[in-house]
Amino acid sequence: MHSTNLLLEEPIRMASILEPSKPTFFPAMTKIVGTLGPKSRSVEIISSCLKAGMSVARFDFSWGDAEFHQETLENLKAAIRSSKKLCAVMLDTGGPELQVVNKSENPISLQADSLVVLTPDQDKEATSNLLPINFSGLSKSVKNGDTIFIGQYLFTGSETTSVWLEVTEVKGEDVVCLIKNSATLAGPLYTLHVSQIRIDLPTLTDKDKKVISTWAFRNKIDILSLSYTRHAEDVRHAREFLSKLGDLNQTQIFAKIENVEGMANFDEILGEADGIILSRGNLGIDLPPEKVFLFQKAAVHKCNMAGKPAVVTRVVDSMTDNLRPTRAEATDVANAVLDGSDAILLGAETLRGLYPVETISIVGKICAEAEKVYNQDVYFKRAVKYVGEPMTHLESIASSAVRAAIKVKASVIICFTSSGRAARLIAKYRPPMPVLSVVIPRLKTNQLQWTFSGAFQARQSLIVRGLFPILADPRHPAESTNATDESVLKVALDHGKTAGVIKPHDRVVVFQKVGDSSVVKIIELEN
Repeated sequence: MHSTNLLLEEPIRMASILEPSKPTFFPAMTKIVGTLGPKSRSVEIISSCLKAGMSVARFDFSWGDAEFHQETLENLKAAIRSSKKLCAVMLDTGGPELQVVNKSENPISLQADSLVVLTPDQDKEATSNLLPINFSGLSKSVKNGDTIFIGQYLFTGSETTSVWLEVTEVKGEDVVCLIKNSATLAGPLYTLHVSQIRIDLPTLTDKDKKVISTWAFRNKIDILSLSYTRHAEDVRHAREFLSKLGDLNQTQIFAKIENVEGMANFDEILGEADGIILSRGNLGIDLPPEKVFLFQKAAVHKCNMAGKPAVVTRVVDSMTDNLRPTRAEATDVANAVLDGSDAILLGAETLRGLYPVETISIVGKICAEAEKVYNQDVYFKRAVKYVGEPMTHLESIASSAVRAAIKVKASVIICFTSSGRAARLIAKYRPPMPVLSVVIPRLKTNQLQWTFSGAFQARQSLIVRGLFPILADPRHPAESTNATDESVLKVALDHGKTAGVIKPHDRVVVFQKVGDSSVVKIIELEN
């Protein structure tokens, strides 16, 4: 990273390092996605996670059944009511994930320099010499010398729970491999990843479609995380499927980039998806270690310029079992923020980790510190230059609102919106102050009943850096014939005051549509 990307002012910044971080209503501008599972599914724990800074709850359907996840979701709803914190729901598909099946669940010890056979016969028992897998086409996809990685849950990289294999022979449907390191596999399932090899399976599997058409449809999920996205067509196919499922036509699709095939088609995928998740666990296997950071920086930059959320995974793996992250992990979180990431996704750390609440809290604190030295001025100029001229009317007004807020040192930007597009455009220019996105519901009818839209849009902004949504009274239109709708503005200002981000004599920038025009106003508050 070039030095111009940081605002490290000497000696003031060095002295401030020793000052304790001050607690705030918004823990950080960068959002945190928490995966709910066995260690984080009670109402009490989820409530604590929400208060610590989790704004999106991820439900990983690569394991667990619908009944288990439904019970967790009901607990989430109860936690939202008790904590009064909004939270979006993300469904993560299983996708074409290869797995080793261990029906006995007995630990399997694998010794370095020994041979092990991978077989599609799932009726056989898993042993140190034989591992049944859930895919019959592996023997047709690999060749001698290919690398295969097997790890428990999400990849940890730890040699005690993960194993590297090298293909030495293909026998019919079986694949014979040389074990490269000793490891013990424990549990019923382990993920299997073949480095840089295309697996001929659909991205949206039949199992995924069943989960979406039942569990996701019933619960009106906000975001679909499309695992193993390899082509733009994968996103189009998923969107077409969602469009036929009632309210799920409003669900956003985040493409999860997990291998070199997805990387090669990244630009086309970004054009189709609503956001991108960089699955660094799998990418770290497909790519040489020294190349992972390059892809992260390039991909996040592309997402920033497109105004689409970028989510980074696998940042504090060690906190699955430890109360504090390593120095490298803490730096990694900060660098993800400085790169421009919108959100940090926690997987095993909250799913089965011993300290889910503490993990969310520490990650939030690191993000907040990194945001203090984020060079918004350099980023703003780069974003404006990238968009070029002529800008669209809305983008021009949105970027002007951010520049005005910086110039007058506004404490917040208040944006009135129905679709959420205006608020996301403002967030694209990374204002250093929070953006209170006042979502005004729209009244819709299907000739049989009246319904309000807006809830989806409000929750979906919970994964965008710097956006903090408020659901407004539907009687207040987003487009007003008056200069400003005073009553709904008062609600937003009161919320800001309660949050502690608006104080007497502060300046506030307001973005609102008036008729066919978009207007930016600067308000100076009295006592």
